[in-house]
Amino acid sequence: MPSDASSLRAGDHDYRAYVGPPERYDLIAAMTFNLLTTLGLRERHRVLDIGCGSLRVGRLLIPYLQPGHYTGVEPNQWLVEAGIARETGADLIAIKQPRFLFADSAAGLAAIQQFDYVFAQSIFSHCGLDLIDRWLREVHERLLPEGLFVATFFPGPQDSVVRGWTYPANLRYRPSTLAALATGVGFEFRLLDWAHPAQQWVLLSNGGQDLAWIDNAATLSWNVMAERFQVRRGATAASSPPPA
Repeated sequence: MPSDASSLRAGDHDYRAYVGPPERYDLIAAMTFNLLTTLGLRERHRVLDIGCGSLRVGRLLIPYLQPGHYTGVEPNQWLVEAGIARETGADLIAIKQPRFLFADSAAGLAAIQQFDYVFAQSIFSHCGLDLIDRWLREVHERLLPEGLFVATFFPGPQDSVVRGWTYPANLRYRPSTLAALATGVGFEFRLLDWAHPAQQWVLLSNGGQDLAWIDNAATLSWNVMAERFQVRRGATAASSPPPA
């Protein structure tokens, strides 16, 4: 059963509160899962969840994806264990065989392990630019040519100069600064018009597919994706397929 975290604040030592405002636990999960599926996520794809925490989003992705296709990176092992005990149950873990790396970096993942989708919800919002640069490089090495990487950050008029990890303190950056970091690594950078209760979504890609259809709110929708990928019954010819 979920904990009653209604009286707790973000960062308190509770598996739901530690990862953010507890009253948004379900909202953040739905928002992220919906974004990934709107971008074309299917059960056959392989997903990397950076800062998977107590499986706030993982509890939706693990049953959805094929066995072994979910990987979570998280330095706080107790959070993952609490998420399994309170949200997914051990039986689902045994069936779906998600993989977990208890670390603050993706460096421990096998070099040959590649992903179709990577997401970092409320990770860059607590990272100095040194850590953001490291994550960008580590993900770029592991993202398939047609893969997609979505992340959130707090936009601001000036860049934070703090280094390292600052949770629960928030850090702000100019979008142009993050764009320069991303393009320097080899990513294409896009701001996404996808509602978030506090932050800004961005999409990073390797340029392996046509992404013009997601450049504004009018086209970044499930209905448009369904037409493109022939999900809707009777849909006409679609353009390029989603990531393989």
